[in-house]
Amino acid sequence: MTSVLSIDDVKKQFGGIVAVDGLDLEIEPGELVGLIGPNGAGKTTTLNLITGFLTPNSGKISLNGTDITGNSPDSISRRGIGRTFQITKPFGRLTVYENLLVPNVSCGPTEQEARIDRLLRELHLEEVRENRADELSGGQKKLLELARVLMLEPDLVLLDEPAAGVNPALMDDIIDDIQRINKQGTAFLVIEHDMSVISELCERVVVLNAGRNIASGTFEEIRGDQQVREAYLGGT
Repeated sequence: MTSVLSIDDVKKQFGGIVAVDGLDLEIEPGELVGLIGPNGAGKTTTLNLITGFLTPNSGKISLNGTDITGNSPDSISRRGIGRTFQITKPFGRLTVYENLLVPNVSCGPTEQEARIDRLLRELHLEEVRENRADELSGGQKKLLELARVLMLEPDLVLLDEPAAGVNPALMDDIIDDIQRINKQGTAFLVIEHDMSVISELCERVVVLNAGRNIASGTFEEIRGDQQVREAYLGGT
């Protein structure tokens, strides 16, 4: 089976600073993978490399077997990678519904409307359909950003800190939504500092330190790894 995402010996330097150092990472179709590590481990840089906001100094990034290394963000998005950000950036003066008209979907208006109706219903946004995006709560903005990404029906979604600024009660709903979407076939790579979210959400966890993959396994497996305790959990 071809991996949905393959990162092969990727390196990224900023002057004398090596942010990503020979990183290898595979995500299979339909996987839900957590990406954790201490501050400065290279997590956000990795997402920026995957999505084309940065170009690696060396190495290769492939999506569904096709080399996308150095491609533009819009090209990578069209090929099947969607991304959310830690700080949500909806079009505040537009309604929730109008925000979902923004993605350049490759379908006709009837299918576009059907997608919008389905996503509003599935992500609990129907009641705020005509609200301006800047009126939403932090959690609702996260759901709107996820809905906007899902309008493009990506093969892989990258989530950057989905729990940041979200009420814990709504976070439980967001976890359920992500798991449901994942079971429908969409793969996820999730950066998250809240380990309770990672443990509940992700079937596999990858740990970065100094730009390298130092451990991979279930949450229980990586929590017991000595390298992880030293690098990420302070040796406890």
